[in-house]
Amino acid sequence: MGRSPCCEKEHTNKGAWTKEEDEQLINYIKLHGEGCWRSLPKAAGLLRCGKSCRLRWINYLRPDLKRGNFTDEEDELIINLHSLLGNKWSLIASRLPGRTDNEIKNYWNTHVKRKLYSRGIDPQTHRPLNSSLSSSTVTTCSKSKTLSNNVGSSNSSFNNNNNNSELRLETKRSATPLMKVNGKQDSNSSGGGVSSDEQVSPQRRLNLELSIGLPFPYQSQVSPINLKE
Repeated sequence: MGRSPCCEKEHTNKGAWTKEEDEQLINYIKLHGEGCWRSLPKAAGLLRCGKSCRLRWINYLRPDLKRGNFTDEEDELIINLHSLLGNKWSLIASRLPGRTDNEIKNYWNTHVKRKLYSRGIDPQTHRPLNSSLSSSTVTTCSKSKTLSNNVGSSNSSFNNNNNNSELRLETKRSATPLMKVNGKQDSNSSGGGVSSDEQVSPQRRLNLELSIGLPFPYQSQVSPINLKE
């Protein structure tokens, strides 16, 4: 099961905060502290979600927040911390007093990345772009060599299979007996054109005698007919 919502969002205001709401939130936190953000909106008389109050206070209303642009020292500090921590913006923000994690992340994506690219540095690896390009080229070349080797081995195995199949086919053809067409041996075979009657034994020759007779009253008048082939 997922986490239950912090409050009933059906009866809360949405959209931009008004000056009156900001003053209510500031005055309540000055008197009672931050406390539990779930119960804070109701206690402060705000028709807002607890998460909305927390983000509004942390990102906009805190008295220790810094206003204005980032300094060059902050830029270098963000670059150094990002090279060590990566995209862990909350940890980076803890090293920059008065700056929020969301503010630092947006500033990184809009300004610091461009500054690093202009210096010829990859923002992700913090290495020179030429070295990253050369490493990617080496990786691509190694992959292409591996692919070519695999293709060559597959082609050689395919050719070997074809040669074996052709050898088996030739052996089968040489072992196949001569075929006869229309009772005669193939003219290309050795031994000349010998008829099939000379090769077939007399026991297998057809010697059929068919007798056709009439019904009994007419047998004495008509002699039977003998048919011989």
